[in-house]
Amino acid sequence: MQIHQHWQGLDPSARGASAALGNFDGVHLGHQAVIDLARTDAPLGVVTFEPHPRQFFAPHAPAFRLMNAEARANRLAKLGVQHLYELPFGNSLASLTPEAFARDVLAQGLGLSHVVIGSDFRFGKGRSGTASDLQAIGLKHGFRTTIATLIQIADQDISSTAIRQALTDGHPRGAAAMLGHWHRIEGEVIHGEKRGRELGYPTANMSIDGLHLPKFGVYAVRVTVLTGPQQGQYMGAASLGVRPMFGENRPNLETYLLDFNGDLYGHHVSVALVDYLRPELKFDGLPALLTQMAADCARARDILS
Repeated sequence: MQIHQHWQGLDPSARGASAALGNFDGVHLGHQAVIDLARTDAPLGVVTFEPHPRQFFAPHAPAFRLMNAEARANRLAKLGVQHLYELPFGNSLASLTPEAFARDVLAQGLGLSHVVIGSDFRFGKGRSGTASDLQAIGLKHGFRTTIATLIQIADQDISSTAIRQALTDGHPRGAAAMLGHWHRIEGEVIHGEKRGRELGYPTANMSIDGLHLPKFGVYAVRVTVLTGPQQGQYMGAASLGVRPMFGENRPNLETYLLDFNGDLYGHHVSVALVDYLRPELKFDGLPALLTQMAADCARARDILS
């Protein structure tokens, strides 16, 4: 998959795509239905924005994203997307009228032949453009527009909001049912306090800054090491939270990979939350903590096996 972070001066090979348009946070089943409608004889594309427009307009609001840009790109590549147009969202894009956005960005800039959007899609300055507006404007500028209907499960609309709530409630399997895949946290393994190594449970530490925080606690996880000599699939147990045992309060994700021996610092991994095992706890000393960690790993192994 090719990633394009602009809409001007594209190589001719990147033009003419049939593209799904939206934010695609989570790439859930509803998003996948939109992308499927964009599958034609033309190259398959996705047009999205980075940062998310909501981050631009409300930079100090609580973190809400289900995926960072890396995780979203990895998921879209798995769906067969050939061109990801990751447009830089700022004042210039935000100030475009619906007509100017469709003409200057979608038609003249990206040269799209076909655009697919959800029925609730809004675009242009002040979110003043509707899905039907894009259909009409697109006809004037040489591309056709398909409007996708919302997808439901058990009479509930599939949405990023509903998925966030499932994760907040500690129900990763409920989130996965709406996503169509496990909820994953992806990124670089960073240096931590190295307490896990000292305790015999070396962990891969990852930042979760900017992401919606699932319920704090311990999870059974599936881990994909994406880069480095030990690329592959592993089982694991992960602690997501603030580590109350050690008096720290900056949330992060610490993952212990079962049956793994190696150094992952600087490499990129993908951690899929499979089952919620227990909440964060503060123990009366390290022996009690170690006993619980052993039990967590045994339970995770049983679930994942």
